[in-house]
Amino acid sequence: MKKILGILLLTVICAGFMTACGGGGLGSEKLNVNTAEIQLQQPQSGDTIATITTSEGEIKVLLFPDYAPKAVQNFISLAGNGYYDGTTFHRVVEDFVVQGGSPDGSAGGGTSCWGLEFEDEFSDKLHHYCGALSMANHGADTNGSQFFFVTSPVGSLADDALTQMETAGWREEIISAYRQAGGMPELDYRYTVFGQIYEGLNVAYKISRAETDTAEKPVDDIVIESVVVSVAE
Repeated sequence: MKKILGILLLTVICAGFMTACGGGGLGSEKLNVNTAEIQLQQPQSGDTIATITTSEGEIKVLLFPDYAPKAVQNFISLAGNGYYDGTTFHRVVEDFVVQGGSPDGSAGGGTSCWGLEFEDEFSDKLHHYCGALSMANHGADTNGSQFFFVTSPVGSLADDALTQMETAGWREEIISAYRQAGGMPELDYRYTVFGQIYEGLNVAYKISRAETDTAEKPVDDIVIESVVVSVAE
């Protein structure tokens, strides 16, 4: 209950933050974070990774089947069937999120590999740090095919939000990781994190800063050319 109250407080604090993270350069290729949190480590031999080739470059992601098994299985299955090939990022918000995974390019498009919506998977090990890969939904337990990357950069999280996390009893390691990496803690325990960019973060930043129309859709299509899942050597 304490953590949930903290999330509600953060939602209020971060309402202004969502519109205040523009500007700056394109960001780095990788996050420079000193932490033992598993989400922010480089892949080790045997880990499951995905290479997402876009019209703007490659994004490489470490997946977490131990903590979000259904979300990872769904992503791997859809990717293996070519479901994402040729689709576009249909919603981008500067230094905030990059969303894709809809076969018809609409906000409501797409289904899971099972043809049904599936439940959320939350873990204390996975959070919405910058570079997180998370399931998009339209409410609790409504996951399908759509996903988003967090692109809120380092320094975008206000000090008072971090203080609220401390007051709410969040683990010190999580707060430290958010302080270093940036991100959106107000999305934790609302959306399922199942991966983390470990290479190509600058590509995600670039996509998030594309010119958009009033519906937050890029004026010029940004295409997912392929998604290839493999095992790290």
